[in-house]
Amino acid sequence: MNITVATAAAATLTGAVLGLAAPAVAAPSAGDAQSTISRLEADGNRVIVNNLSSTPLSQATVVAVNPGAAIRSTVQGDDSASQQVITGKVYYVDVR
Repeated sequence: MNITVATAAAATLTGAVLGLAAPAVAAPSAGDAQSTISRLEADGNRVIVNNLSSTPLSQATVVAVNPGAAIRSTVQGDDSASQQVITGKVYYVDVR
């Protein structure tokens, strides 16, 4: 019985770690601020920029990208039933 509990706990922790790692892979995390923001917006995301210096955005580099809440929209299905779907995410982009 202890082995079953340990196995279940390990599987839960592994799932939690992998689940938390996925957003970081999806979001660009370094480089040119302007192109990073454009890529995120092109994918249907909302971007909130936090400029940590007085550097113009055109010359800034990305320091961090932090995912926020999902953006949900109501869509009409073929059978006239409406449903909530995730259409993007909010990303907080720190630039310098």
